[in-house]
Amino acid sequence: MTKFVAAVVQMSSGTNVSKNIEAMDGLVRKAASQGATYIQTPEMTGLVQQDRDAFFQSVREEENDAVFQAGSELAKELGITLHVGSTPILVGEKKAANRAFVFGVDGTCRARYDKIHMFDVDLDNGESWRESAVYQPGETGVALNIAGALMGLAICYDCRFPELHTAYARQGVEVLTGPSCFTRQTGQAHWHTLLRSRAIENGAFMIAAAQGGDLEDGRSTYGHSLMVNPWGEVIAEVVGEEIGVALAEIDAKQVTAARAKIPNLVNNRPFAIESIAAAAEQAA
Repeated sequence: MTKFVAAVVQMSSGTNVSKNIEAMDGLVRKAASQGATYIQTPEMTGLVQQDRDAFFQSVREEENDAVFQAGSELAKELGITLHVGSTPILVGEKKAANRAFVFGVDGTCRARYDKIHMFDVDLDNGESWRESAVYQPGETGVALNIAGALMGLAICYDCRFPELHTAYARQGVEVLTGPSCFTRQTGQAHWHTLLRSRAIENGAFMIAAAQGGDLEDGRSTYGHSLMVNPWGEVIAEVVGEEIGVALAEIDAKQVTAARAKIPNLVNNRPFAIESIAAAAEQAA
């Protein structure tokens, strides 16, 4: 099978893990009732908490994590593939992984992915983030088969690193993913452009569920969970910042067609950079 119905779930996760699980449960059930067989939730589905002490009071190892258990049970009950975009998992002393899980229809965890690129930035208006202070970055990309299509896992800030997505595409990945907790400031500027770019340059689908609205811990998020086809067209979107779901059919044959029209993955060539400025300085 090369076709399946996918859904993005837009949440507004807070500082209470149990309430976030309840919200996830309701939205995933809604998407499944509308025919989705692959459902993706946002980055930080289980917990959004800026206070570091409170954060580590809530975070658990994977074997004791309530979001992991709930995701497994929900996937099995509904007979769906459930992609928990990410949730924090304790991996060491005052260190967590920003980890995605993909659960199969039998409830087993088919894949794990730890976010590779840390959001360490200083934005306008004093907004500043240092994910590396809390999170241990991942080191490995992960691809798996979903209903006959090969899917590559990524999280949020990873979307600004095209080399990761191109590496996936060169391995045959047809569906890229980008579950996110994008800030409102960066989302307004870059969200659609970045995700459409990753889809276009790789001739791949992009599926990106997101957090939306003003969250309980004080951060403001952009929402606009969306799916993009291999030609760069938005085919489904939760428009705005409110919670909700959006569905679309994913047909891997569209990837083959897009890559045949513009075979940039094949046409790419190695090259060197000649630094004229450096040579001039050395001559001087």
